[in-house]
Amino acid sequence: MSELSTVTSADGTTIAYLQTGSGPALIVVSNVAEDHTGVAGLVEALAADFTVISYDRRGRGASGDPQPYDPAREIDDLAALIEVAGGSAALASGSGGSGLTLDAASALGDRVTGVCLYEPPFIVDDAKTPAPADYVEHQEALVAAGKRSEAVEYFMTEMIGVPAEYLGLMKQDPSWDAMAALAHTYAYDGRILRGLQDGTPLPRDRWTIDAPVAVAVGSEGEPFIKAGAEALAGVLPNVTVLTLDGHDHSAFWMAPQPVAEQIRTFLLG
Repeated sequence: MSELSTVTSADGTTIAYLQTGSGPALIVVSNVAEDHTGVAGLVEALAADFTVISYDRRGRGASGDPQPYDPAREIDDLAALIEVAGGSAALASGSGGSGLTLDAASALGDRVTGVCLYEPPFIVDDAKTPAPADYVEHQEALVAAGKRSEAVEYFMTEMIGVPAEYLGLMKQDPSWDAMAALAHTYAYDGRILRGLQDGTPLPRDRWTIDAPVAVAVGSEGEPFIKAGAEALAGVLPNVTVLTLDGHDHSAFWMAPQPVAEQIRTFLLG
């Protein structure tokens, strides 16, 4: 395993990161309940064409976690990493990391040269049950009570829609304990995704992004994901909706090569 470097964010928090490859700068933003290792496959696939930075988002891995949590500080963390990259970089993410990635691209302006998203979990109509209105508060209460495994269960059943009878088998996999260790991050990402998963149209005033944005959906994915991608194209001026044939939501982790190829083609032509 490569040794992580660190950078200090604006509020003094240490952010641990890994830089690999060569070429234009690209920062990969990980998902809920994972550190930088969660995107290792995609990073490896991209490193042939980009200088790739992956990092432990605050509250994860070797990065700090000052309280109270504030989503705006995560944008500061990305600003610090962009400085490491030389002052500008493209951003890539998938699933639950997409909200932070769009917020950062909007806040950081021309420091972000492009954005690539895979299957943002936006819920913009009645094709999927929206996030519970008290999702963040419920997750925070579970973690405060030390009920980390229950927090993972709540995420899996309420947000992902995993049938309860599958949970017993899932708990036997080592990944369950890893997710439980990061259970506090469900509330973090829940705060970022507020307003994007409640079954109503995307807000038209949240993002101003001039950089080109690609949002890819798997051809085998769920209809609500496609609806969310089209909705994003309706609120931003420079969005290309792509289809990854033969894949579903898991491709971001399980099929990094075709995901990387779409990113490579979009950003480099």
